[in-house]
Amino acid sequence: MSTPTYLDLGPDRRIAHVRTKAQGAGRAAPGVVFLGGFRSDMEGTKALALEAWARREGHAFLRFDYRGHGASSGAFEDGCVGDWADDAIQAVTRLTEGPQVVVGSSMGGWIALLLARAAPARVAALVGVAAAPDFTVEMAASMNEAARAEMAATGLWRRPSAYSDDPYPITRKLIEDGARNLVLDAPLRVGFPVRLLQGTADEDVSVDVAMRLLGHVEGPDTRLTLVKGADHRFSGAREIDLLIATVEEAGLVAQKGISSPE
Repeated sequence: MSTPTYLDLGPDRRIAHVRTKAQGAGRAAPGVVFLGGFRSDMEGTKALALEAWARREGHAFLRFDYRGHGASSGAFEDGCVGDWADDAIQAVTRLTEGPQVVVGSSMGGWIALLLARAAPARVAALVGVAAAPDFTVEMAASMNEAARAEMAATGLWRRPSAYSDDPYPITRKLIEDGARNLVLDAPLRVGFPVRLLQGTADEDVSVDVAMRLLGHVEGPDTRLTLVKGADHRFSGAREIDLLIATVEEAGLVAQKGISSPE
């Protein structure tokens, strides 16, 4: 496990990150940036596997924690999608050089799309892994009467999670900010390759979401790969091998200039 360094963006805003520099032939290829999911951190299986691959191949690689996540400053409850997207924008623009292959896992897929909207010249290709754009809309719709009453009274709904013994704190700020940062309410016009990976056994993000995202992307080279039996974590050996191969292929396509900005 590498010791993170910090990008200081203010007195109470420090973004923990681990950066791998390009080496040898890897200098000619786009760097790779990993964007984690909701309440996850940069020490997950996918991030570390991609980092190991990048080191072997000489590619530049960046993983980091949004504010309120992992080793970064701040409380999770104080953040929202717009904040985390800005963390990603700051990390990419300040810690990387040139266009990057942006890999977004779950919520990170939404963040990747917001990054591409804000800084399209810094995205060489986008790889979504169980991408969950606009997930706060479904989250709000899933709230029962008791949950709505809890949020109305306290500004917070403690939502049970399959990934933690502690319920997830879902804030009114998160829901309201999500509605201001939707990406599936209009066509997503991109000038770079897009690769979407989705498991059919994913109980958090359905294949329908992946199909809807595929339908919204308008670009020169967009593909969706369905993996039978893969769950939301997408972290088994088979899935990791596919993820690495997909990132490598997307980077090669971008490097060759097959997809050019519109």
